[in-house]
Amino acid sequence: MNDGGPYLFDVGVIALAHTEAPVRDAALSHVRNAIAGTIDAVVPYPALFGAHTVLTAYYGRSNADASRLLQNFMDAKRIHWYDGVSNDIVRGGFSQASNANVGGWDGYYAQVAIDEGVNTVLTIDDDFDRFDTFDTEIILSSDEFSKLNRFLEN
Repeated sequence: MNDGGPYLFDVGVIALAHTEAPVRDAALSHVRNAIAGTIDAVVPYPALFGAHTVLTAYYGRSNADASRLLQNFMDAKRIHWYDGVSNDIVRGGFSQASNANVGGWDGYYAQVAIDEGVNTVLTIDDDFDRFDTFDTEIILSSDEFSKLNRFLEN
């Protein structure tokens, strides 16, 4: 990873790091670096709810297991936990979503990235490539993404 921080962690990265998927190391290495404080990481609290949903709906984790894993992740003291869900942030998120033609959650994360001075959004999809105010690092290669899709189909 280059020194493109601070980094905002998208839901997909957080969820993937907490799975047994064959490509999880791509996400886990970033999460470990954030926990250790070797990179400057920004994680919006709402991303944890999204990761919980992904873990239970797509990766087959139980509700209790997903909750435990994410609560443990929350104990990381070196991560900047972003808790802003103000009217301005939400409106800005919808404006970002509209302008870039992405979903509301991605618009919210983009607005948080902008407000927090994030240089790079870590993600597993290319929706954040539509924003010019920060870089996007897709942590999976196309081969890894295909392997993840095959894993999820089984």
